[in-house]
Amino acid sequence: MHRRLLSLTAAAALVLGTSAAGAATTQYPADTDPAGSLTPLGTHHSGQFDESAAEIVAFHAGTQRTFVVNALSGQIDVLDASDPTSPVQVGTIAAPEGVVNSLSVREDGLVVAAIEAPTKTDPGHLLFADATTLQNLGTVEVGAQPDMVSISPDGAYAVSADEGEPADDYSADPEGTVSVVTLPDELTAPGQEAVRTATFHNWEENGPRDLPEEVRIFGPEVNADRPVSANLEPEYVAIDGTTAYVTLQENNAIAVVDLIGAQVTDLWPMGFKDHSQPGMGFDASDRDDAIAIEPQPVLGMYQPDGIGAYSAGGQTYLVTANEGDSREWGDYAEGARVKNLGKDGLAPICEDAPAAALTGDADLGRLNVTLENGLREDGSCYEQLYSFGSRSFSIWTPEGDLVFDSGDEFERIVAEALPEHFNSNHSESNFDGRSDDKGPEPENLAIGQVGDRTYAFIGFERVGGVIVYDITDPTAPEFVRYTNERDFSVSAEQEIDGGADPADVLRRAGDLGPEGVAFVDATDSPTEQPLVITGNEVSGSTTFFAVTVDDEDGSGPGPDPEPTEPAPTEPAPTEPPSEPAPTDAPGTDPPGDSPAKKPTGDLPGTGATVSPWWFALGAALLAGGGLLARRRLGS
Repeated sequence: MHRRLLSLTAAAALVLGTSAAGAATTQYPADTDPAGSLTPLGTHHSGQFDESAAEIVAFHAGTQRTFVVNALSGQIDVLDASDPTSPVQVGTIAAPEGVVNSLSVREDGLVVAAIEAPTKTDPGHLLFADATTLQNLGTVEVGAQPDMVSISPDGAYAVSADEGEPADDYSADPEGTVSVVTLPDELTAPGQEAVRTATFHNWEENGPRDLPEEVRIFGPEVNADRPVSANLEPEYVAIDGTTAYVTLQENNAIAVVDLIGAQVTDLWPMGFKDHSQPGMGFDASDRDDAIAIEPQPVLGMYQPDGIGAYSAGGQTYLVTANEGDSREWGDYAEGARVKNLGKDGLAPICEDAPAAALTGDADLGRLNVTLENGLREDGSCYEQLYSFGSRSFSIWTPEGDLVFDSGDEFERIVAEALPEHFNSNHSESNFDGRSDDKGPEPENLAIGQVGDRTYAFIGFERVGGVIVYDITDPTAPEFVRYTNERDFSVSAEQEIDGGADPADVLRRAGDLGPEGVAFVDATDSPTEQPLVITGNEVSGSTTFFAVTVDDEDGSGPGPDPEPTEPAPTEPAPTEPPSEPAPTDAPGTDPPGDSPAKKPTGDLPGTGATVSPWWFALGAALLAGGGLLARRRLGS
């Protein structure tokens, strides 16, 4: 029987992790170990702080090795993962001059890495190497700033998202493109003739395709020849069959690419999340000394970084980690705090706007919003506020229909698990430090099959940790468990700035800033149990986790962890955070009666249906007379 976890009122405890690092591990809830849960096994430490020394990770079953992007060092670190409780570096793959951004490994051991040029607006390259010998097999040229590369499931194509960000001073802005490289059957590098480029030229002004209105095109126009193509910035790739789905993060859109024809066939906007709806709120202030997760008169731009694809009921679904991002190059800055609207030449909030009276620091005043959306037609004032990212994950159809959004669940779970370090930053340990920006900041995800269930493993870049959801039913995902391999008693940046040895500090601090997440199937795993691997860019650590399986799945348990002593328990808040239930809350049909709706720009009556999980929680809180709880620190 599949073991499901729903309780959000169980205590969250800190115990010493089983990783070699010995960092404190938060498991929430702590009193159960449902299928899909993560248990830390071992960690490799680079000893490099905030140098992007462990970003994207990929596991190769044939060699039992894990390949880790060490971005600014310009190399790929290669770890022997045959014993995931004690991963050891056994070599490196040196990249050509430039920055390593991403990698992927084919089943036969063909390693493909995305290399950004020293001048990022110049064309980048894909590097090919042998997973066994670590020999560099050659390179091909692709578009500017290849930010992510993925290999199709059949091994026939390598696909890179060529982001094409502007120059740091905004003096140049190359086109964003998607490179489709036909791979040879042999373990060798392809020739340059195998590279084809999918462009966005059809969506330029007077082109054959109409650009959807909600696809965000904004900022200085320095590429007069192809302004739309230059503005679109491919970020991440998910592949299903011969179709690639590419996130355009800043543009809040998805591009659909036909790999056979190497053409962009569709471009759809993601719309906006209505944060005014019950179950869709967030904590907007880092200066209120409180956990205050409430509906707000704000629309959130999904702006996903990571994306994955999976099949359920014979249909393809897309899963996005809705991180959010803004542009800031040269003299141009897209974002501003709400309280600064109306100052220094910025348009004010319209007097009749819902947020007009909420500009104090304890309300919306500290929140970062975009200056590019929400202006009244005459440009006189902001009638609507738009924030970066949606602090959630979402499930979509390939055509762009929203099936599910996790609402405010991420922040509520973090509030329960880490009440003293809610919305902490990654480089230092603090309370509420990221509430004014993007909260936990869901960065990336991996999707894996365990038994007959499908799980999403989603990394939180700022507060850290991986949250697990059962997404077998895409219309009703279930929260499973949250695991954070981080010791908040160690504030890394402060200790290192104070002269402490970075390697020692990072070993004690644990995982900071998970950037890459990879799933290893039980059939490929050295433990014969599924694994999840994270690359943590701030701590420079790579951590291996065992995935809990049910006994009847036949996978059996993983290696027994070494005995550990319990660490001090972090107290749970006096009252769990909750929201007041409106008298006539929209969208309260029984679960399954109606599909989630794609949010629109109209307030208040729209938004994705709240998940059944939220209703179960809300009912329990209301039964206990719970109203919105604010936890005050100190007196």
